[in-house]
Amino acid sequence: MQSKYAVTAQTFMDAYKYPHKYAIRPFKICGNLYYVGNTSVSSHLIDTGDGLILLDTTFPHTYPLLINSIWELGFSLYDIKYIVHSHGHFDHFGGTVQIAALTQAKTFLGAEDAKMFRERPELMLLKDCPYSYLEPFTPDVELKDNDTIPLGNTTIRAISTPGHSPGVMSYLFDVTDGNTRRTAAMHGGAGFNTLNLPFLREYGLDAEGVRGSFIDGITRLEGETVDITLGNHPNQNDTVGKRGRMLANPSAGNPFIDRTEWPRFLADIKKRFSIMLEEERTSTLIGLKTQI
Repeated sequence: MQSKYAVTAQTFMDAYKYPHKYAIRPFKICGNLYYVGNTSVSSHLIDTGDGLILLDTTFPHTYPLLINSIWELGFSLYDIKYIVHSHGHFDHFGGTVQIAALTQAKTFLGAEDAKMFRERPELMLLKDCPYSYLEPFTPDVELKDNDTIPLGNTTIRAISTPGHSPGVMSYLFDVTDGNTRRTAAMHGGAGFNTLNLPFLREYGLDAEGVRGSFIDGITRLEGETVDITLGNHPNQNDTVGKRGRMLANPSAGNPFIDRTEWPRFLADIKKRFSIMLEEERTSTLIGLKTQI
């Protein structure tokens, strides 16, 4: 089963060959939170009042679009103080080395993904990356479960939700909108492309352990009250569709603000994951019968 939260290899290749096709004009989501990613991979910018926090840096080949988006919103690239990563796959840290070198921003990554960089670099999925110059970065801060990242008017809480990669971090933080504060959240790795049996067997990973951790992480997030659901890929929370509705009918209310979306999003992940497991089990049983 192809999860709607997965990004296909063809999408990756197209983004490298035709990066301009994936450009989207940057925009304010709500208050001090902005979208600066593209139509394939998300990147979010938080204006903390004491500097900018950048969440993920997209593909190595599309990070110039990211830089342009930051400038287009009227911010200075050099005001980026922190670069925070959802997880250690190449489509989420592709521009980090360059942007960190330009800005001297401090970089953050889940501790288990930092370990993966050192010991299992093949799990960064670089074989799917046709950009031969991509380098992993050495994070300044290796995040642990329940660590906080404070800057200005914003404190990001990191929650360990491994599975998609060993060090996936999900993030919750307040969005400041005038005198109103709303909670935003992002699951750091909702894709199943690294949770299917062929992948787990290819890399010698413990399927039961990895998959159990993935479900445990979702369960940990279910009790959170969230006003704004973010995705580290825009298809996870219909970023492009919501932006279209904002432009088409600006007086209709902000479609990104929806307290019912977070529990629906998590429930949908669990449902689709269960379907994938059932399809694997059925396929295995059919395979065994054909061998009898």
